[in-house]
Amino acid sequence: MFRIGKTVLIIVVAGLCLAAGFFKKLSAFDSIPPQIGQFLTCETSLSTNKDLLNIYLTENAVAKSLRDNLCENPVVARQFGTVRLVVGHNDYDTFRYINHGVADLALVKSNVIEAFGANLIYDYEVIAAHEDYSAYFIALREKPELSKEYLIGKRIGILDYPSSRSGYIVPKTTLQTLGLNDENLSLHQYSSHSALRSALLAGEVDVISSYWSEDDDRSLSKNYATPLEDNVSGMRWYLKMQTRNTDLRCALQRAIAKTAAASEKSYYQNVDIAKGCQREKT
Repeated sequence: MFRIGKTVLIIVVAGLCLAAGFFKKLSAFDSIPPQIGQFLTCETSLSTNKDLLNIYLTENAVAKSLRDNLCENPVVARQFGTVRLVVGHNDYDTFRYINHGVADLALVKSNVIEAFGANLIYDYEVIAAHEDYSAYFIALREKPELSKEYLIGKRIGILDYPSSRSGYIVPKTTLQTLGLNDENLSLHQYSSHSALRSALLAGEVDVISSYWSEDDDRSLSKNYATPLEDNVSGMRWYLKMQTRNTDLRCALQRAIAKTAAASEKSYYQNVDIAKGCQREKT
């Protein structure tokens, strides 16, 4: 009887130790930040207000400049304690911040907002827009042909996130229309448009699907770019306007315009500010 009681006691103690270890690990897992590209905040608190201005985008080229412009903005400082800017790198990041309405301001494609219905659920509206563009098949030494005979067996570089029109949706649709699939060609997926270009230049792929920028003239030839689709929707700045916070709308539009003017990428230098910005009363 004593032996049985001792055995039970050992089992109970062992179980408690295992449980303690599990919950210790569980709390450690909870402290791990989401696997996103980058967090940016103001260097110091803007005010005693505990509210955050949450911003989501996928472009590092404008992230730091926008952060600095917003952290110096008096309207932002009056309404928020700090700015938290998240740079995401994939569809999962975008899903978390857009589908759940976490972002107050977001730089994303219109098809992303519409796919999640975020414009209807959270009242996301466009306050600024970058120009539309075209999608291309781009090669290094010849102009790609849009035929099954040409593309069959080719190594084609696309993006690894399905929400991208020029890097995923358009090329996949084009290939499917031509009767091509994974069995008669080789698709290579990359995490960014710059990675696609690096792969093409390194000879890892024969053709990539992307947009054409002025910077491409330095290493690629426009003669070897075949149009796939015109008027692909460009990047849009969406503001969650569940309240008619026109002061904030105006402040954000000015910060976006200032950020665009200082951008090193030609695409982001041109921005169309939506009408309706009201000047702050003095």
